[in-house]
Amino acid sequence: MFSEERREKILEKVEKIGRVLAKDLAEEYNVSIDSIRRDLSIMEEESLLKRTHGGAIPNPKARNRPQPPSVRYGEGNEAQAAIAKAAATYIKADETVFIGGSSIHFKMLTYIPKNIAFTVVTNSVEIAYHLRNYANVETYLVGGIMKASGNITDGLANEFAKQFTVDVNFATAGGLSAKGLSTATPEVAIFHNTIFTNSRKNIVLMENDKIGLNLFAGLNVPFSMLNLVITDDGASQDKIDMLHSHGVKTIMAEEEEQ
Repeated sequence: MFSEERREKILEKVEKIGRVLAKDLAEEYNVSIDSIRRDLSIMEEESLLKRTHGGAIPNPKARNRPQPPSVRYGEGNEAQAAIAKAAATYIKADETVFIGGSSIHFKMLTYIPKNIAFTVVTNSVEIAYHLRNYANVETYLVGGIMKASGNITDGLANEFAKQFTVDVNFATAGGLSAKGLSTATPEVAIFHNTIFTNSRKNIVLMENDKIGLNLFAGLNVPFSMLNLVITDDGASQDKIDMLHSHGVKTIMAEEEEQ
């Protein structure tokens, strides 16, 4: 296998599972760990990923194409599953909730209640399509121009979203730092600002790798509007302390043992 081909495989793996270790990649591709480290360095220079101690994660600051549907709407990783499962417990009978189009949102569909009636507002064609199979769920799809990801976040969608008030907003973002929430593009930030404003409760679903990051477009959402952050049990104490210092209640969802 040529090095270019190996790097393509590594990028696919990073996008699919979220976190990779250099030693595991060296074993999988039968090369030295130094070769893998060179691969990761080159890929980081090309803004394809972000190196970490011992491995790599996706580059959250890269403003590139959306994840392919096979990744965004795939099985997800263990951290996403743990967060999604914990989030679904906050859905109550007869409430209206907002569920977007991220990988964690898609994973939530595995765990949402089947025995109570509730309403979902979504800006994701993929989420709406899967919810058609749930007899207990009434679904409203926000209108506008659909992006390649299947999500709708343009100006028309923002005006559409202003018509709704939801009980719980299950929010995601590309980063959460002392500066607040942030995402890759301004139109997405504006759309989700509207959802936050029109929600009685905002629950942020955030993988630990994204805590401490600042992306291109900040959301104009004060910490006082974040009722709860659900992250995975890989979050360091420093990250949890940062959230607590801003008065944000935090839960670490435990990943299930395989």
